Amino acid sequence: MAWYKEWFGEDYLDLYSHRDAGEAEKHIDFVERLFGNSTPGSILDLACGAGRHTAALRKRGLRALGVDLSPTLLAQNPSLPRVAGDMRCLPFANESFDWVLNFFTSFGYFESERENFRVLEEIVRILEPGGHFLIDLFNFDQVIANLEPSEESEIRGRKISIERWYDSQTQRINKRIRVQEEDRQPRCYLESVRGYQPDEVANGLKWAGLTLTHRFGNFDADPFQKDSERLILVGCKPS
Repeated sequence: MAWYKEWFGEDYLDLYSHRDAGEAEKHIDFVERLFGNSTPGSILDLACGAGRHTAALRKRGLRALGVDLSPTLLAQNPSLPRVAGDMRCLPFANESFDWVLNFFTSFGYFESERENFRVLEEIVRILEPGGHFLIDLFNFDQVIANLEPSEESEIRGRKISIERWYDSQTQRINKRIRVQEEDRQPRCYLESVRGYQPDEVANGLKWAGLTLTHRFGNFDADPFQKDSERLILVGCKPS
């Protein structure tokens, strides 16, 4: 089974519990500063997870919908409007959304580059002409430079062991997570994401039919630099 079908469950929610509503509010502040010159009719939170960004958008009166593949994550915050779907084949009609927002490195999951760039084609398909997109990725060079091979911690009585490595042949950042707790068998998961240089994704966006307008290095809107924390790509679908 593909790693992304196994990993995004209860243990994932515990490990990433620090990614909270406050962080999501800051991200949406950033988006509104960028795109806020007109009110969108509809927004897609692509790979929405438990829905923290969807919730932040809807608190501001914006018409936002989330989509994710994980039943466990979709079961969180059940009052939020979200649907199950695969990024490679989204369950929406053409030109359904004014904004498509993809936070927290949810691009590069799939083994083949054709599958990964199919996601960009789907963003083009569902965006209205003139609609905006945001794709938030880790900064590949920074991740490699600061890669910690191993880490141990304890969260709510669960012992977490993490092993990290970079596979230069596949250009993927890999993480093996082992979870142990009393009275249960240990669980082991893999997380594996393709790392991209900025120009690789920029070329993919152009190939798919999207216009890249900005590259930011964080959610404070600082320009992207080699040592930036993030790689945040912003642009539009040509009218």
